[in-house]
Amino acid sequence: MGLPADQLDTAMIALCRIEPAFARGVERVGMPHPRVSARGYATLLRTIVGQQVSVASAAAVYGRLAAAMGDIDDPARLIAASDEDLRACGLSRQKSGYARSLADLVASGALDLANLPADDEDAIAELVRIKGIGRWSAEIYLLFAEGRPDIWPAGDLAVQIETGRILGLPERPSEKQTRELAERWRPYRGAAAIFAWHHYGASGKAAVPV
Repeated sequence: MGLPADQLDTAMIALCRIEPAFARGVERVGMPHPRVSARGYATLLRTIVGQQVSVASAAAVYGRLAAAMGDIDDPARLIAASDEDLRACGLSRQKSGYARSLADLVASGALDLANLPADDEDAIAELVRIKGIGRWSAEIYLLFAEGRPDIWPAGDLAVQIETGRILGLPERPSEKQTRELAERWRPYRGAAAIFAWHHYGASGKAAVPV
């Protein structure tokens, strides 16, 4: 789902009015493009698979997993798979445990990804019940898959770096400072994060989450 292009553009225009530094940033690198992921179980499974490995490696493992499961969107398929099956696909013991945590929560109905709480903090609290899904992963899911407009992943290194650069700060702000700086950008902080990754990418860095 993600933030649609028209909503992203509207949010960026509002941000440029609130914070002139964004307007100068848009002049330098242009408007950002939407970042969209599918909503639901498979996207979170892909997130787990992709942790701490290259994009190419993650894609290969996920492809083998999808082929072995038959229906990658059905958590019951993963629950029924043996540890040997998951290892053959390239999942480590730790990631197999994380994947099973996700599948169990979704299959049992304990985690309803179609009806996460409307409050962002409550939704994050629901998602971090999954082993292997921390606050950053939960925030990325809510921004890219659900299109929540005010998600602000202040713990992201690229967001911190580019917040500092966009605002002309002498050094990278801490997570706490990054969160405080963005308070005046509510309710458009999701667009601010997408622009931060866009600005970072325009500098030749590969920092946009997948």
